[in-house]
Amino acid sequence: MSSALKRILGALGRGLAAILRACPESLRIFLGRMLGWIWFDVLRIRRQVAIDNIRKAYPELTKSQATQLARRSLEHMGRGLIEFALFPGFTLAEAETRFVFEGEEHMRSALAQGRGVLMLSLHLGNGDFTVAALSRRGYKINLISKLFRAQWLNELWFGMRAAHGTRFIAPEKSSFEILKSLRRGEIVAFVLDQFMGPPIGCRTTFFGREAGTAMGLAIMAERTGAPVVPSYTYRLDDGRHVCRFEAPIPWNPQASLSAHDQGPDAHAVAAMTQVYTSKIEEIIRRHPEQWMWIHRRWKNFG
Repeated sequence: MSSALKRILGALGRGLAAILRACPESLRIFLGRMLGWIWFDVLRIRRQVAIDNIRKAYPELTKSQATQLARRSLEHMGRGLIEFALFPGFTLAEAETRFVFEGEEHMRSALAQGRGVLMLSLHLGNGDFTVAALSRRGYKINLISKLFRAQWLNELWFGMRAAHGTRFIAPEKSSFEILKSLRRGEIVAFVLDQFMGPPIGCRTTFFGREAGTAMGLAIMAERTGAPVVPSYTYRLDDGRHVCRFEAPIPWNPQASLSAHDQGPDAHAVAAMTQVYTSKIEEIIRRHPEQWMWIHRRWKNFG
């Protein structure tokens, strides 16, 4: 993409963001829901994937009920897209106004141990907005995330969030960067609710079905002894967000060892990956309408 076109798109984006920031909250909520409706009922992108996933997770629901839940999920994703317009110029004062922080003592206590923190999270609510708010509150957060093929999209997507202090770690060099971040006493966020096959993933049970889950969090927890703090966010009806931290998950692989013929470390890592996966399921069940059901979570593990 040419530099001139980048400048034009940047100017258009900033103009649109300024217009949306000036809108009342009720209008932004309406526009977000409209985006979700267009996505789900007009464009129908991954509509059936979302419905099928919900029926796998909640087989007791009728097709109509599953469709309604899927539509609500896309409406929340639409609201999340509109909320990105609030990123430019997002301040600490806005973070305090727009967010409710619960269980923050768990994160502060974990950080006080001096080993850094491994944060277990998922695609619930608007996690990107929450990370920006936490960064504004002084938390040093490093988020593991894949890059896009298009460099201009990386500059837009990651640059917008990096402006608030969030650092990003590419998966291909994650081990070294994670260890450095933990040594600095910082937070490393693992978003653990997406499919991951072998050799990076292991078999887990998610909503009663087999699913592949990345083992990186468990490997780092075993290797470093850093506390694992579950954290998630969900949106309130009035447009505010709740950011909740829970008590650290202790390293206790003996609680769920399997009988597979593997070494003790493999057993421990697989067992704890299941513990983390079960925690994610527990969180989703509290707010199923705000999870990203369009992801193909139950692929063939291979």
